[in-house]
This record gives sequence, structure tokens and C-alpha cells, in this order.
Amino acid sequence: MRLGILFGGRSGEHEISLLSAASVIRALNRDKFEPVTIGITKEGEWLLYDGPVENIEDGSWEESARAALEKDPETYGLTILGTGGKSLKDRIDFALPVLHGPYGEDGTIQGLFEMIDIPYGGSGVTGSALAMDKALAKEVFARNDLPQLPWMAVLEEEFAEVPDVILDWAEERLKWPIFVKPANMGSSVGITKAYDRTALKESMRIAFEYDRKVVLEQGADVRELETGILGNYDPDASVAGEIIPAADFYDYKAKYQSGDASRLCIPAELTEEEREEIRELALAAYEALDCAGFARVDIFKEKETGKLYINEINTIPGFTRYSMFPLLWGAAGIPYPEQIERIVTLGYERYHAKNRRKTNI
Repeated sequence: MRLGILFGGRSGEHEISLLSAASVIRALNRDKFEPVTIGITKEGEWLLYDGPVENIEDGSWEESARAALEKDPETYGLTILGTGGKSLKDRIDFALPVLHGPYGEDGTIQGLFEMIDIPYGGSGVTGSALAMDKALAKEVFARNDLPQLPWMAVLEEEFAEVPDVILDWAEERLKWPIFVKPANMGSSVGITKAYDRTALKESMRIAFEYDRKVVLEQGADVRELETGILGNYDPDASVAGEIIPAADFYDYKAKYQSGDASRLCIPAELTEEEREEIRELALAAYEALDCAGFARVDIFKEKETGKLYINEINTIPGFTRYSMFPLLWGAAGIPYPEQIERIVTLGYERYHAKNRRKTNI
């Protein structure tokens, strides 16, 4: 099977995508898959690449791909739409987007695959878009009576118009500290923690650099738990793991630049009852957002009360050597190569189920 692995992309998580893709490529069972690696530059250009995996990790793949295209345009030429020898549809059998954040995890590329009829791994357009937008996801969680910490969403235009009113609302509705997050971003990019009004205003300025909508969420003294999900209509959850961050919270630096300072405890120290409660909450959140294929669900457990709160769902979780998703399923007895195979199988299952539906009257 020609497995199209898409990496890079236009989001602020471009570099993390490179690391994830390299890990996936190394883990592939070459008896079953022929990788077709397609890099997307920060400017949005798509390039075929067949060089060393190490060049993907260090970012030098782009120069190599351009040189190959210039030397042999017939072999390395790629058109996204249409049919023919150079088209995406004719070059790959299945698409595995290893693209984190906007333009890869938010339903946009999933819509492209739907339009040109390429089966792909992961959630569809709706599930991807809902999970990517933290504010919309929280609205859906609330409609499904899933527990969350107090929160509010703010648009950049609103804040520019009446900043003091917004800050007043935040102080009235939420307790300090307050986390400020871009609504459509992952890998903790743009997330800060504010302890007072002045810091909150600056935190919102930072978050608006990444998105026109930000989420303000009340902080709490919690354990950060994560569980992996695999499945479409009858999904299953992995063991739960716990993150003990190197920093004040599990920010971008703690995730990817702290070496061994941040600790991942797999499985987390929990009672059987707690594990089952986390499993049920994770699956309920996954199904509420109409997710499919695979995802990672992040859950808070308040230290004092033991209460659980849904944090968010990541529909294309990281696959780097620091990433929880492959480690969680590895601890559940499913090795990395088999995880990829299951994601492909689930993608085909969803593709065939959809193609059985009537498309016209």
C-alpha cells in the first residue's frame, strides 16, 4: 500500500510535525507499506520528498525536495487536484496526515481528501474542526453534561473594542490563576498562565498572535492525565498516563525542550475505579465530538476533591519520542507499528462505510 505521509504544514506546530512524521516513517512495516512522503512548507507548497528521514527532523528536507523537483520534474512533480500520473490521488492509496494544528488538524485537509476521494486516517471534517476549536468543543461538552473547569471565550475584535469590560468579566467569572489559550492551536503553543489583571491582558495579547479567538480557563490544582483512543463506532481507550511537567504547567518548552525533566508516568497511579471513570469520560468526549480513527483525550483530576474535568481532545496527537499517544498504546500491548496499521484499517473502514451511502436521489 502506498501510504502518503503528509508533514510540515502552515501552522505554528510545523516543527513538531516534522518530528512526528520522522517517528512514523521509522516505525512503518515496510512489508505492508510503501511510504510516499509529502512535505508541506510553511508557505503551503506541497513537495514530494524521498530523502533521509534525518533531513525531515532537522528541516533540511525542503531544500532537497526542491533540488529533486528541478532535476527531474517528471518524477517529482505533484498536482493536488485532478487525475493523472502526477496527481495526489494517483500517487497514494491512503493519506496519513501527520499535521498538527491549523490546516492539518482542523478539518481543512480532511475536506480536501473527501473532495478528491482519498481514504485517510483520523477524524472527519466535523470531528476535526470541533476538536481543534477549543471553544466550540467546550460548548459541545457542556451540551453533553461533561464536566469542565469554568471558562469563557473572547474574540480579538471584542477585546480591542472593550478590553476593560472583558477583563472585568474574566475577573467576575473566573478565579486566579487563569490559563489563556488560542482556541485553534495545539502543542501548548501560545498558552500562558496569568495570576493578575495585568498579566491576563498580556497573555491575551500573546494568544491573539495565533488566533482571533482565545479561551480563558480557570486554573486549578490538578493532575494532568491523558488517554489514547482508537476506534470508529465502538472505540476503545488505552491505559491512562500522567504528566508531571518540568515547568509550572505542561507548556511547549516542557513538552519538547526539557529533555528528561518532564516525566510521563505510564500507567498513572490510579485505583481501578478511577481508571474506569477516566475511560468512560474520555470515550464520552470522543463520541460527543464525532471523532473517528484515533485521538488523545486530556483530562484533569483535581487533587483535593478527586473530581475529573475534560480539558481537550487532540485528533492528531504527537508521535514524537516524547509523545503520550504511542507510549500509552504501547503500554496497553499494542506496539507502534501496529498502532499505525490500526489507524489505516480504521480509516478504510470509515471510507467504505461512507461510500455505501446514497449520494443523490
